[in-house]
Amino acid sequence: MSETNQRRRAWLRAGALLPLAPAAMAASHASASTPALRPLLVLPPAPKLSPAELAADNDYWKAVAAQYDITDEVAMLDNAYWGSMARPVVDAYQRHVAEVNHDNAYYGRLQFPAEFEAARGRAAEALGVGRDEIAFTRGATEALQALIGGYNRLRPGDVVMCADIDYDSTITALHWLKQRRGVEVVAITMPEPATHQSLIDCYAQAMARQPKLKLMLLTHVNHRNGMVLPVAEISRMARERGVDTIVDTAHGFGQLDMRIPDLQADFVGINLHKWIGAPVGVGAIYIRKGRVADIDPYMGEPDRGDVRTRVHTGTLNFAAYLALPVALDLHQRIGVANKQARLHRLRNRWVDAAREIDGIELLASSDPRLTSAIASFRLRGRTSRADNVALSKRLLSDHGVFAVWRDGLASGSCVRVTPSIFTSEAQVDRLVVALRKIAV
Repeated sequence: MSETNQRRRAWLRAGALLPLAPAAMAASHASASTPALRPLLVLPPAPKLSPAELAADNDYWKAVAAQYDITDEVAMLDNAYWGSMARPVVDAYQRHVAEVNHDNAYYGRLQFPAEFEAARGRAAEALGVGRDEIAFTRGATEALQALIGGYNRLRPGDVVMCADIDYDSTITALHWLKQRRGVEVVAITMPEPATHQSLIDCYAQAMARQPKLKLMLLTHVNHRNGMVLPVAEISRMARERGVDTIVDTAHGFGQLDMRIPDLQADFVGINLHKWIGAPVGVGAIYIRKGRVADIDPYMGEPDRGDVRTRVHTGTLNFAAYLALPVALDLHQRIGVANKQARLHRLRNRWVDAAREIDGIELLASSDPRLTSAIASFRLRGRTSRADNVALSKRLLSDHGVFAVWRDGLASGSCVRVTPSIFTSEAQVDRLVVALRKIAV
């Protein structure tokens, strides 16, 4: 390798490992052959406050927001689709794209595997699991479909269970098991309004009604109304009955102060491009050590007892996975407890105000144990898809507020509101003003 390329590669590595370093430090490694680099912002250390106190420190969260390039054309309140990358992550991603494109298969075959494994190790550490218990996927959906489709402990006549809060593609996959494994699919409906105990009781009663139940799908934080399911308690009940659970934590990990073992589940699908802010197309599958044999290798992959044989994505977006450690750096620098407290404060700011508005029906618990960044609403009595599509459009056209309608709850459709850590209180207040006008 030429001296120029050696310098260039060293600079690229330094940029990936030090995403929050001053611009001058990054610039000192640059050479004429490197792509342009925007200045990397320095995020000041968080003040020594409790998470609840820090959540109210708008100066600190303005500094966090400065790490992001986000449109100001609308109040962006649909941050559950995916999580925008912070500037340091964008810079790392662009540098890795240039590097991969420049060195082609020479890099991809010889150097990428070791760096990919290092990123996997870093993700495992953040998740609180062993590296041999996870494999990268393109998102939680791919992970969950591999887990559901590959689960091989089912026999004809067994029962599998889902709920109205579960994700559309996972419900579809569970119904596919009727064709693949000859099982019966049972769907349950969550109580409304829900309490922590009523949710546990709902699953306990459902399990008692189904003696042939073998597998349940549990959604940690659902994408429809943001309710946090008491997954650990339900998973423990299921295990006592010999029932396995597959947990969807697409919206849990990264915004809630938790790690994967806290879920008490052996099989989990994970997103890293939502609340961690990695490039789009980065997720993970978790299979607890000792349970790999219960998930079939993916479409005839050699069975080496390796979690990586349970999913096969094909040629990867190299740069996306290489930029993941940078996203984890920023996530850990802010602190997940601080993120959760700020997101809850923003969520409660509009939810508490909306409770006082006649004509607004909230789908949002007041129990902090059931609370995430996500909450939903609709106009009272207006539960159809058409009603809520129109409501979402009206928020955007008349008030410049971007929130998305969601369908699938047994009680009907709704409009979902999701702030992010870069969302300002003024943007949330803009939604409240809009609701007061719309509900008239």
